[in-house]
Amino acid sequence: MNKKEKEFAKKIKIIKRNGNQQDFDAEKIKIAIRKSAERVMVELTPEAEDEVVSIVLEFLETQTTNPEVQQIHNCVEAALEKVNPLVAKSYREYRNYKKEFVHILDKVYKKAQAINYIGDKENSNTDSALVSTQRSLVYGSLNKELYKKFFLTTSEVEACEDGYIYVHDMSARRDTMNCCLCDVGNVMRGGFEMGNLWYNEPKTLDTAFDVMGDVIINTAAMQYGGFTVPEVDTILAPYAEKSYKKYYQEYLDIKGDDADSEGASAYALKKVERECEQGYQGIEYKLNSVGSSRGDYPFVTFTFGIDTTRFGKMVSRIILQTHKKGQGKEGRKKPTLFPKLVFLYDKNLHGEGKDLRDNFLEAIDCSAKTMYPDYLSLTGEGYVPDVYKKYGRVISPMGCRAFLGLYFERGGMEPADKDDKPVFIGRFNIGAVSLHLPMILAKAREEQKDFYEVLDYYLEMIRKIHIRTYNYLSKKKASTNPLAYCEGGFYGGNLKPTDCIEPLLKSSTASFGITALNELQVLYNGKSLVEDGEFALEVMKYINCKINEYKKEDKIIYAIYGTPAENLCGLQVEQFRKKYGVIEGVSSREYVSNSFHCGVWEDINGIEKQDLEGRFWDLFRGGRIQYVRYNLNYNKEAMITYVERAMEKGFYEGVNLSLSYCNNCGHEELEMDTCPKCGSSDLTKIDRMNGYLSYSRVHGDTRLNKAKMIEISERKSM
Repeated sequence: MNKKEKEFAKKIKIIKRNGNQQDFDAEKIKIAIRKSAERVMVELTPEAEDEVVSIVLEFLETQTTNPEVQQIHNCVEAALEKVNPLVAKSYREYRNYKKEFVHILDKVYKKAQAINYIGDKENSNTDSALVSTQRSLVYGSLNKELYKKFFLTTSEVEACEDGYIYVHDMSARRDTMNCCLCDVGNVMRGGFEMGNLWYNEPKTLDTAFDVMGDVIINTAAMQYGGFTVPEVDTILAPYAEKSYKKYYQEYLDIKGDDADSEGASAYALKKVERECEQGYQGIEYKLNSVGSSRGDYPFVTFTFGIDTTRFGKMVSRIILQTHKKGQGKEGRKKPTLFPKLVFLYDKNLHGEGKDLRDNFLEAIDCSAKTMYPDYLSLTGEGYVPDVYKKYGRVISPMGCRAFLGLYFERGGMEPADKDDKPVFIGRFNIGAVSLHLPMILAKAREEQKDFYEVLDYYLEMIRKIHIRTYNYLSKKKASTNPLAYCEGGFYGGNLKPTDCIEPLLKSSTASFGITALNELQVLYNGKSLVEDGEFALEVMKYINCKINEYKKEDKIIYAIYGTPAENLCGLQVEQFRKKYGVIEGVSSREYVSNSFHCGVWEDINGIEKQDLEGRFWDLFRGGRIQYVRYNLNYNKEAMITYVERAMEKGFYEGVNLSLSYCNNCGHEELEMDTCPKCGSSDLTKIDRMNGYLSYSRVHGDTRLNKAKMIEISERKSM
């Protein structure tokens, strides 16, 4: 600076944002523009820096000697435009970034206030009245904003905000993976380390239940989405046998010379059954009362039903009997929500006159009382039954409805030879991104473009997000989820804590979700899936072909997923209305239909619903469930008919009732809103959320959002 400029600079007092005044400091300007230059790999000469300061002073001389900070920034930006436009752009972007960050923090603060004082009902599996949950939700809100800012592109954020796509679980997907089939049995066998403690392999069934509960709570907290323990009867059967041998010997020791094998066997079996009942009861208590570090109750699923061993059959039977009794005070018992139970149905084992028929009937009795278990066909037609019949391998659902694609032990995505077998236990998903198909059709029409051209644009967008997610997660360390990545919970999960998890991702899936297929058909020609459905079928076949192309090109196992929209069912209506208004049958209700399901308001019977939705079954291999409403007052014979028909069709079938319990007198009744016995409205109500059960009322309140509650009130066929 020359002498005149120095004299003028001494007179300048900058007014800071807090109102305080500060002397003008040319060096601060030079440091700021130097950093901006470095970000675009430009080296400003001292002369250029001096020139910027001189121009700033010229601007200020014509304006004021008491500028605010914002004015200084504007002057620096204008000066840089004259000296080096590239550095000016860098300076401007950094300033905008800081403004955006303030905006992000403001949004998070407002969300935090709403969570703390109003609550949050985006996820029915979280109780936002709890401090621990509130903390998790506030953190999740910040994580979601960081994900949008640093992981998504501008066009992707715009697509999300407009509503053409929906990136599920933004608050968690930067950290970890999604739904899984955790190999809990493999973790337990031989012992394992957890939390710097060594757990020996259980020696009895009751200990096995305790250890399994610890493993579930720990590992489920390290992910988001559903956590399935596949074929739990097979996992627990060896421990039941160990307990049996212990009690058998105990009887011999007690009776001495008077002991007989028949008496010892009866004594031991009774003891083991009691252990199993108490062990499973303990699991239910733990999973429904102990929130994970994520702030929710772990969404845990148990699949079981095909173990033909003595103790495998026993474990299945007692799980069903114990769940059917419910938990709570005597005379006030209600079924728990977790674990979700899925009964694996093999006609050769569970059909009329077959060896495990009694366990199937026990399952039906349990469903009539609690809605669970759901039923997965292993012997009907389609993907899951075909794999079971060909390879003897079960594809258990991950959480409520997600399924894995094929991945072979030696060949990977394709079998190495005819003897190569697929593996499912221990695999997982890395996240779902859903398309809003009615929005995409409306956009194509508004812009006079071909629908499939616009659809391709958003399919490619989701594809890029998945590839980026895959690459990002591959660099995560195994230490982030030790039981899964280091102790064998995941397939190939025997890594060192410092290893990257990339080798394990090869068998993972990434999901393309579909919502509002019914509304797509209505928007196309004014007819619902009940009335037509041909265009919806055409679109899904196209998407399947496209995704198969992506699989081959990207070497990633993509899955097509019937999205179980929870909060999304209402959000998508709001987004559609904002862009395209209210259209009868498309956005006229407060919610959209889930995945490929018929509208819940349709006046159709269970057989019709099974057939109508069955058209889409094989087009949603990566995530699907079929369910019908049983307004049958616990008519178990009708239930058997519906379930076995679904099993013949190869379905994953849910039993839908609306369970109501009076907290005042203990009266139970379907569809009850006020207790007819005592007049109380203090009820606990359990309804099917989508693929899983949830409280639609707890002591007069609900954990569900408004749109979902309206949907539940209008259900006829679901």
